[in-house]
Amino acid sequence: MKIIQTICSALLLTCLATTAEAQDYDKYYQNMPVEMQKVTAPVIPDNTLKLTEVGGVGDGLTLNTDAFKKGISKLTELGGGHLVVPAGVWLTGPIMLKSNIDLHLDKNAIILFSPDKSLFVSPDGDSDRCYPGIRASKQKNISITGEGIIDGNGAQWRPVKRDKVSTVEWNAFQEIGGVERQEGKLWYPWDVRAGYPNIADTPEDQEKKRADLIRVTDCESVLIQGVTVQNSPRFHVHPCNSKNVIVDGVTVRCPWNAQNGDAIDFSDVNIGLIVNCTVDAGDDGLCMKSGKNKPNSPANGCADILIEQNTVFHAHGGFVIGSESIQGMKRIVVRDNRFSGTDTGLRFKSNIGRGGRCENVFIYNIVMNDIKDEAIVFQCDYMDRPAGRDNPDFVRPANLKNVPEFQDIHINNVTCYGCATAIKAKGTTEARCVYGIDITNSTIIYNKNATDIDDATAQLKLTDVRMVENKKN
Repeated sequence: MKIIQTICSALLLTCLATTAEAQDYDKYYQNMPVEMQKVTAPVIPDNTLKLTEVGGVGDGLTLNTDAFKKGISKLTELGGGHLVVPAGVWLTGPIMLKSNIDLHLDKNAIILFSPDKSLFVSPDGDSDRCYPGIRASKQKNISITGEGIIDGNGAQWRPVKRDKVSTVEWNAFQEIGGVERQEGKLWYPWDVRAGYPNIADTPEDQEKKRADLIRVTDCESVLIQGVTVQNSPRFHVHPCNSKNVIVDGVTVRCPWNAQNGDAIDFSDVNIGLIVNCTVDAGDDGLCMKSGKNKPNSPANGCADILIEQNTVFHAHGGFVIGSESIQGMKRIVVRDNRFSGTDTGLRFKSNIGRGGRCENVFIYNIVMNDIKDEAIVFQCDYMDRPAGRDNPDFVRPANLKNVPEFQDIHINNVTCYGCATAIKAKGTTEARCVYGIDITNSTIIYNKNATDIDDATAQLKLTDVRMVENKKN
């Protein structure tokens, strides 16, 4: 028996080594249109510990928050290593990763985050939001790998708009409990029948506490590989102000109507790679964001990011820049991706007060079909309209600060079959926001409009772009 256990342990170590550290990411940086820094995979020590060895029970009933904490602490004492989650359903509260730790999920492992919201509230009250499901802050060399599933139990958190669900679905949400607002147009998971406590004074205030499923902040050398990430309370995969980040072969899925159900959002990431991923989500698919400057962070703005060989099914946009782009976007390459069933294909959105400058953005070899609205769209009057909150008209800031500047963007070889409008673009009369954009060698088959471009505020150069009306629709 001991011999068999030793052989199995050796095979497991070999498997873990070949999935992450041995991955050759240089191969993706061939024939680049702009020189950029390349990612490198984090290096994780060879120590391995199974969650069951620190008291974990994968029966779907036992809460494993302490087991995850003990496992990570024990490996940290050894200098790092792989915390292996075996087959089973592992109910848990929030998980906090540390430097040199790999959280590895076996194929039949499901990490299921508890519907008890109180487990995710910071005991120190140091955050307006709850803890993410998996988080890390100011750490180096961390990874989440394997073939298992990470489920955020998002239906216990998200508001639901009545006009986005069928009667059958609406009744199913009401079975959870909850409360209706806006004359039955909006539902919140409040006073749930399972008896879990509310964590705010009102449903609206509780909704504001929703957190991401995976969020790493101020980290360096991050790998998320192979896992399925689903059903988040908010965004699914969200690295922020981090450097050297790889998202490889990840599947992100949630209901198409999940409020704020972004799939993969890079917020202020320098040196990043998104490759071989599959997305079917409720909001933006592959999205670049940038907020206010954080002087002590490893990264501000988005720079040196390669996005290729991904598939996006439902999303508000296949590839998106914005709505926040304050610290800028530069040296971003998006190539060899496919979007099928997204609301828009290539989406650039911002507003005065939320914008920044784009430089050296190259997008090419993109195929799309069944696009609900625009294949390519530039928008400079975007407003975030959260569910259940007052949505006043936009008021321009007192001065023209943080103005969006969509320029130096090069789009080539896009093929799209089926969209309402091929290309839409509108800037603003208050500043020069949309210019220096060229679209070349592309074919777009549209159902309603070839273009909707405001020539007074948006300057696009179209070369060898065929826009053909689909008269059969």
